[in-house]
Amino acid sequence: MKHSAFFWFVLPSAIAMLLFIFFPIVSVVIQSLHVAHEQVIVEVENCGPFGCTTATAIDQEATAAIRASQPLGKFAGLEIYKDRNHLAVAEFGQLWEQSTGLGDFVGKLMNLPFYKALGFTLTYTFVVTPLTILLGFVVAVAVNAAARAIRGPMIFFSLLPMMVTPLVGALILFWMVDARGVLGTALRWLADDPSLSVKADTAMMWTMLMVYGVWSSVPFAFIVYYAGLQTVNTDTLEAARIDGASRWQQIRHVVIPHLLPLTTFIALIQLMDNFRVFEPIVSFNASAHATSLSWAIYNDLGGETQQLSSAAATSVLTILGVAILLSPVLVRTWRDYGKTA
Repeated sequence: MKHSAFFWFVLPSAIAMLLFIFFPIVSVVIQSLHVAHEQVIVEVENCGPFGCTTATAIDQEATAAIRASQPLGKFAGLEIYKDRNHLAVAEFGQLWEQSTGLGDFVGKLMNLPFYKALGFTLTYTFVVTPLTILLGFVVAVAVNAAARAIRGPMIFFSLLPMMVTPLVGALILFWMVDARGVLGTALRWLADDPSLSVKADTAMMWTMLMVYGVWSSVPFAFIVYYAGLQTVNTDTLEAARIDGASRWQQIRHVVIPHLLPLTTFIALIQLMDNFRVFEPIVSFNASAHATSLSWAIYNDLGGETQQLSSAAATSVLTILGVAILLSPVLVRTWRDYGKTA
C-alpha cells in the first residue's frame, strides 16, 4: 500500500482514537492534579438592640468568581494520589511501623479504601480470568465433539448468559442466593445452618461475585474457541489418531497449540473486563463486603458532593493497573510476532 493510501486509510481511526481515547485520558489526568476551590468565608458583624455579634458566612460572589477564573480548581499536584482515599502514603508507613508481621500489615492495609478496592479487583481478575478461559475451552471442545443433531441446542444454551443483560443476570443470581432463594436454601441445608446467609458473609459474597463473573464470561471464551476449533487441520488430527494418540494427546499436542493465539486474545479481553468489575457489586448490593476500583469511581461521582478530582485520580490509577496487567501478555505477543516475522 502506498504511503498516501495508507495515510487516508488510517486517518479516520486515528482521529477517533484521539477524540475518544487520548484526549479524554489527558483531561482525566489534568483533573486529577487539581482540587476544587474552597468556599470563601467572611466575617459578618450583626448589630442589634442588645449589641453586636460576629458570625461567619460564605461569600457566594467571591467563591463564584474564583471558580469562574479557575474552572479546573486549585493545582494540587500529586497530593490527591497520596491522600488516605488513594495510595495513603502517610498511613502506609504508619501501618508498617505498627504491624507485628506481614499478615497483620496486609490486614490493616485492606481497611484503607483504595487498597480494599484493589485487593478485591485483583482477586476477582486473577480468579475469574483463568477459570473463564479453562471452562470456555472445555465447553467448546465438548460442543464440537457432540453429535450434529444436538450441537445447535448446545450452542444456544451455552450462549444464554451472554444474551442476558449483565445487570439482570447479577440480580437473578442475587435473589437465588437470598435466604428465600433456591441456592440460599440449598446452601443452608447442606451446611445444616439455618442462620447461614451469603449476603452477610464476606468470603461467601466474594465467591458469589466470582461465580457470576465466570458464568457471564464463559460464553465469550466458548464462542471464540469454538470458532477456532473449526480451523484445526483435520489431516493433522487424523494422522495423530492413526499413530495411536489418545483424545487427550490430540487436544494437548494439536488443538491447544493451534488455539494459543486465541487464548492470548481472550486473556487480553478478560483481563481488561474483569479489572473494571462493577455491575455485580451494584446488583448484589455488596459494597459492604466488596468494592472495586470502578465502584470507587462511581461512588466518588455519585451523591450530593461529587468528588471529581478523587474520581479522576482513581481512574488514572485504574488505567495504570490495566496497563501493568496487560504488559506481560503484550510483550509475549510482540516477541512471538517478531519471531514469526
